[in-house]
Amino acid sequence: MASSSALSSAIGAARDKASARSRGPFVTIKGIRAVAARVIPPLVVLAGFLLLWQMLCSAPTAGLPPPSRVVSEAWDIIANPFFDNGGTDKGLFWHLAASLQRVALGFSLAVVAGVLLGTLVGQSEWAMRGLDPIFQVLRTIPPLAWLPLSLAAFRDGQPSAIFVIFITSIWPIIINTAVGIRNIPQDYRNVAAVIRLNPIEFFFKIMLPSAAPYIFTGLRIGVGLSWLAIVAAEMLIGGVGIGFFIWDAWNSSHISEIIVALVYVGLIGFVLDRLVAGVGLLVTRGTSAA
Repeated sequence: MASSSALSSAIGAARDKASARSRGPFVTIKGIRAVAARVIPPLVVLAGFLLLWQMLCSAPTAGLPPPSRVVSEAWDIIANPFFDNGGTDKGLFWHLAASLQRVALGFSLAVVAGVLLGTLVGQSEWAMRGLDPIFQVLRTIPPLAWLPLSLAAFRDGQPSAIFVIFITSIWPIIINTAVGIRNIPQDYRNVAAVIRLNPIEFFFKIMLPSAAPYIFTGLRIGVGLSWLAIVAAEMLIGGVGIGFFIWDAWNSSHISEIIVALVYVGLIGFVLDRLVAGVGLLVTRGTSAA
């Protein structure tokens, strides 16, 4: 009876302690310091960069406008990114949305093809010897060098841009997937043989989970290359897109608009990388690099 009473008291104390924790402050000094340690250093560096830029470009003979002039001259496109006057006369939102749509399609195709080809190269010694040298040669070709061939083949700017994204981003996916497949522990293969997994089961239950950290490293590199490729390709194919916007602003001598567009390009590239890294952390349960 006494032991039962002691057990009840211990359970009650544990519940009170958990309740006290749940009622504790959500914001703590330690949490504030952790956030400040991550936020303050880049803000300080950014402020120093803007100050240096302002000082160097304030002279009348400077080739680039200072930040203050960039904001004043490009305020219309900063404050009104959603306007649409038809044709290519659109706000930055629509140009960025068109570019992201092309990247999403081209990169998705590269993911499917890259993982499958990387699995083949990583699993088969003959495929690695036959295909790896070809891949190593093709991956060194600059993205824009593919554009004339794609325009000749598709005779349209939209599929040509998507193809350039695909052919640019597929190589790191193939290479990293192949490395991940080759590094699957032999014990995993032995277990698969013992329980008699068929090739499809082995692919989904053993290969993909084991190679996932390598695959997502390739995906992060690939999505960055996709964003680089589409900006360059759109400068040549025209139409709606952030690359065309930058090129059109250059032809109109709107340097401030180019700088604003470049800021958006950098921010979206960072967000795309963080999204792929976040998905990688979820899929690999924290084993991929963030």
